[in-house]
Amino acid sequence: MGTMIDFVAAGQGFQGYRSEPQGQARGAVLVIHEIWGLNPHTRDIADRFAAAGYLAVAPDLMGLAGLDAVLLAELGERRADPAARAEVQPLIREATAPMNSPEMAARTKAGVAAVFDYLNATSEGMDRTAVVGFCFGGTYAFSLAAAEPRLAAAVPFYGHANYSPEDLASISCPILAFYGANDTALMDALPELTAKMHQAHVDFRPTVFPEAGHAFFNDTNATVYREGPALAAWSMTLEFLEQELIRP
Repeated sequence: MGTMIDFVAAGQGFQGYRSEPQGQARGAVLVIHEIWGLNPHTRDIADRFAAAGYLAVAPDLMGLAGLDAVLLAELGERRADPAARAEVQPLIREATAPMNSPEMAARTKAGVAAVFDYLNATSEGMDRTAVVGFCFGGTYAFSLAAAEPRLAAAVPFYGHANYSPEDLASISCPILAFYGANDTALMDALPELTAKMHQAHVDFRPTVFPEAGHAFFNDTNATVYREGPALAAWSMTLEFLEQELIRP
């Protein structure tokens, strides 16, 4: 069981869930939640990383992003019902509209940077801190990779990455990215992103699961969860982190 710790970014306080490994840590992982916020699922992911030997911190970025965590949690639960999805989807778009504000994006990035600085300053995470993010979090995992040269590795699950060649050229860490083949918008953008990553000499390793769609890792949503791809992605993530974070 982890504990909540306090952070400040852009003049605003927020919290993060910290989960510690048993024994000596193998590195540190910044876990960024989906658009539904720091819910039990995200805490569970942080605990899984801790069980694998990593110090993990999952921040609650909803306030910094200008989002109503309670409302989005309710909408997320309603969206899990296929019969209610058409009715709920426009409400979700309205509730997530603040994300499109450059000011809110900057505040969210500041929060991610504050948690990274915290982890990188620990003995567990110094020069061996990675970021793993899901959907909303996957997008900000890409963002941190482009902004932070000290980042050791990035694992975005179904995140957006619309960057200029100059922005991509600033990425110095390897990126293991996961997608579902049925996630149309991201799949349409992936060939161009892959080409731009290659041109920028980024170590970009996209993996597409044919039988999956968006949010396939979320085992609390039976509609989208795909056990095979989720287990494979988790195994690949742990192998990747072991290669990039663990010192001989």
